[in-house]
Amino acid sequence: MTSVVEHLSNLIHIPSVSSLSNRAVIEYAEGVLDAAGWKTRRQSYRDAGGVEKFNLVAFPTWMSADDREVDIAFVCHTDTVPYAATWEKALVPFETDGFLYGCGSCDVKGFLACILTAVQGSRCSVKAAIVLTADEEIGCVGASKLIASESFRMRRMVIGEPTSLHAARAGKGYCLASVRVVGAEAHSAHPEKGASAISGAAHLLVALEEYGAEIAGEQNAIFSPPFTTLNVGTIQGGTAKNIIPGECSFLVEWRPIPGNVGDGIAGGIAAIIAHEQKLHPRLSYEFKVLREQRGFEVARDAGLVQQLETLSGRAATSIPFGSEASLFAPLCDEIVVFGPGDMTTAHSDRECVEIAQLHEAVGIVEKLMLSSCG
Repeated sequence: MTSVVEHLSNLIHIPSVSSLSNRAVIEYAEGVLDAAGWKTRRQSYRDAGGVEKFNLVAFPTWMSADDREVDIAFVCHTDTVPYAATWEKALVPFETDGFLYGCGSCDVKGFLACILTAVQGSRCSVKAAIVLTADEEIGCVGASKLIASESFRMRRMVIGEPTSLHAARAGKGYCLASVRVVGAEAHSAHPEKGASAISGAAHLLVALEEYGAEIAGEQNAIFSPPFTTLNVGTIQGGTAKNIIPGECSFLVEWRPIPGNVGDGIAGGIAAIIAHEQKLHPRLSYEFKVLREQRGFEVARDAGLVQQLETLSGRAATSIPFGSEASLFAPLCDEIVVFGPGDMTTAHSDRECVEIAQLHEAVGIVEKLMLSSCG
């Protein structure tokens, strides 16, 4: 039987940044699942660049092909973020001081390796599914397409992400919007002939900062920080130093806590922009929501939460980052985010996973496949 470290090393060797096809990762998983007696089916689509991507759903062979009621599902995305050219060992896994290093080692090929090891080690005795998705890192695209095409319902779901083996029973959502301010160019010696888009954007940014402080008043203590965060991460504008800028654009993201305030942020930003438009009639403003993904929260006493706390010996927690749990939550009764590794090492050349956590996670997944909580 292939060990979890061997599986993870093999997976790290496979380049699977979101700009590439994830076919090789899917084929690797299919080979292991087929050998372990699981039946699989693929869903394929082409991304905006024409690259073919795949989702994969697997069930134990003893389950009926028509059975859409699943007791527990293990969900794992198959893509990684891009890595720096200077990271020479991104696809060359190595072990040091009890940790395995490499791109995707914790986010989230480590959890995939645990699933593949678990299916080799024991017979699944509950109605289960393994769901592998594409393009999570660029907006949960694969998960969205899978949800739109499948009719199954999962009673419980475990979404693989690095949580240091804590059951994350709540997670913030992830939302993104673009803002474009259009003014009029003029020679900088004659500013009255133009309208500065950068100046207009600056006023808007101050208003958004004040709005961020306002929405921080609604809090949920399970999160750190306990409120919806708002951030402007990129900004572009202007043509030259001696030209009144005719255009300025930026991206604003917010990570909403579960609840009404998170759902209403886009409307709040739109209202602020409408107010700025009245104050600066020579400017025009464009606001476009690019992504709107809600947060999720499961009760502290939920069966799956308590079962994972018992199996891992770790208290339940929350995650501050977005995940596929927000999309899958409406399809199930209970959902948690769980997996080996620490997200603070991910998306960097420090990415690693503790080998002891990998082995522990395999045992936990095996137990979940053998028993059903109430």
